[in-house]
Amino acid sequence: QVQLVESGGGLVQAGGSLRLNCAASGPTFSGYIMGWFRQAPGKEREFVAGVRWSGGSTYYAEAVKGRFAISRDNAENPVYLQMNSLKPEDTAVYYCAATRQITIRISPGEYDYWGQGTQVTVSS
Repeated sequence: QVQLVESGGGLVQAGGSLRLNCAASGPTFSGYIMGWFRQAPGKEREFVAGVRWSGGSTYYAEAVKGRFAISRDNAENPVYLQMNSLKPEDTAVYYCAATRQITIRISPGEYDYWGQGTQVTVSS
């Protein structure tokens, strides 16, 4: 059973940076896709970035491309999200997720495991 716990959220001014961490317990992640999603009040959960554990290929939503970077590390902290040049519209609860799919998926319904989320607030 995979358990994911996010940390690193907080309040930051526009133009600032934050790094989100995803700590995990469970099996090895060698066969997993790891993703970050976000959900703003009144909006649907949306894909932010994903990384294929084996090989390290990545994929980003257009809204964050060039500003955010996803990376993978060891089994205990499998994925990070470095967020730079933050904008007020990046304000949301950010979730770490995992799936055994072969390729990076952008639909939340295709992810099997979720963390509880961490709040990111960007002030203007």
